[in-house]
Amino acid sequence: MPDADLAVNCAAFTHADIAERERELCRSINATGAGNVAAACARRGIALFHLSTDYIFDGRKGAPYMEDDPSAPLNFYGISKREGEERALAAGGTVTVVRTQSLFGIHGSNFVRAILGQLEKGKVPLKVVSDQISSPTYTRHLAEALLDLASARPTPAIVHAAASGCCSWWEFAKAIVERVRPGVEVLQRNTAEMNYPALRPSYSVLDTTLLSTLIGRKLPNWREGLDAYLAEEPLAAAVRNA
Repeated sequence: MPDADLAVNCAAFTHADIAERERELCRSINATGAGNVAAACARRGIALFHLSTDYIFDGRKGAPYMEDDPSAPLNFYGISKREGEERALAAGGTVTVVRTQSLFGIHGSNFVRAILGQLEKGKVPLKVVSDQISSPTYTRHLAEALLDLASARPTPAIVHAAASGCCSWWEFAKAIVERVRPGVEVLQRNTAEMNYPALRPSYSVLDTTLLSTLIGRKLPNWREGLDAYLAEEPLAAAVRNA
């Protein structure tokens, strides 16, 4: 009997800008590590969900990405994650690559917490890029979808899992401000103005039709995810009450 029925590999080097200079470390986690986990699961007969990213795409399609669309990452983080997908799928076990995007949750750093931190410290007006479009996804909603997906048999080799709806980072920041500190100005910036070391896709929304078919529902809208997150995030209450 296997040690478990299913493993979920959430480990990743996710900071795209730092990945440009820490390539060896990034690849060891996102590519080599992914292959090692998949191989270990294959030896034990354990199914694996390997989490990947929208950053394997270049954002030039102009429409939501399907699971079988060709990948063309713009930065080393995306390159390493694509290699991780390939290594996991080649390991010989039962592997499902679950691509998701723009995650935010109670544990760890994320965009929402960064915006709340700036508001708490009075670093306003905010300046946020408005030419990158994605589907910000609350990690609790993603986790619930993964549990539902685990019950679907058989699962496909690749499936996209992300919140319903899409927005720019500027629109996302505006939504955060409206909920915790109405009236704060949020200025639009182009990606080129920000001088990021790593290139970003401009439109990396994932098509989640396959997931919806498998689990019988869509993930909640990104606004619902934001509301659920803010209800749990202590920093949100601190900003509201300041």
